[in-house]
Amino acid sequence: MTEIAKKVFETEIESLQHAAARIDDTFTDVVNALLEAKGKVIVAGMGKSGLIGKKIAATFASTGTPSFFLHPGEAFHGDLGMIERQDVILLLSYSGETDEVLRIIPFLKWNGNTIISITGNADSTLAKNSNYHILTPVIKEACPHELAPTSSTTVALVMGDALAIALMEARQFKAADFARFHPGGNLGRKLLIKVKDLMRRDQLPFIDEQASFMSLLLKMSEGRLGMTIVGTPNKVNGVITDGDLRRALLKYPDIANHKLTDMMTVTPVIIDEDTLIDEAEQLMVQKKITTILVGSSLQRSVTGVYQIYNQ
Repeated sequence: MTEIAKKVFETEIESLQHAAARIDDTFTDVVNALLEAKGKVIVAGMGKSGLIGKKIAATFASTGTPSFFLHPGEAFHGDLGMIERQDVILLLSYSGETDEVLRIIPFLKWNGNTIISITGNADSTLAKNSNYHILTPVIKEACPHELAPTSSTTVALVMGDALAIALMEARQFKAADFARFHPGGNLGRKLLIKVKDLMRRDQLPFIDEQASFMSLLLKMSEGRLGMTIVGTPNKVNGVITDGDLRRALLKYPDIANHKLTDMMTVTPVIIDEDTLIDEAEQLMVQKKITTILVGSSLQRSVTGVYQIYNQ
């Protein structure tokens, strides 16, 4: 079974490389046509091509290109009314001879729509009746009987991704733009929510730098942050983390007789509370810390604490 799996991967990769080698300036022309479109990008296809079309439309829609999938069969029974003149139509059919897809072409031409097709046959009816045609030939299907669409649907899927990424690059579509279309889940949280929305504000573990070692242990346990803040909310002198404490224990056998200033980090990282969660967590990973102070680095004041694993 593992050999079968590997053979499928090899076959489909070979077809992807075969199709990639044939990408030419037509791809650029298609991207420009999509960029210049005043309306939506409507994707249509039947069967397995239709399933790939749904994914392509979804990817377009989430990356800055308004798009939706239209079932060719339903289109021929009234859903053609969903198509406006300024829309661009992307039709998928590996053979280029799918009847349900071909039947909507006369309407599209009458309506003045730009037609883009993705097929594996440059001489097909669909290719010849398109304003732009992208050829996606495959060497062979991964199906041993050359019947089930496998390599051909994979190549069409990747071509759709290539178009979406090219459009993203051309539009300078940023991560924050992507998050606006994905407000739910971890992505939206990181790219839209600010540190002040999630930071801990109450009962922060502040301790005076003249406090005893035992007071430090008690304050660190009470705070449940793996750290204490030496100083006051208006003036932070440093922090003592679990790591600082372990290193101090190794360095000072008589640690109970030492001052907190001997073991604290005097230059803690302090970020502004309007910092985006994504930016804050990237900084924390870079600094190899899991807890960060929130406030003013200039005034060394603290209004809260954010932990990277607080969710």
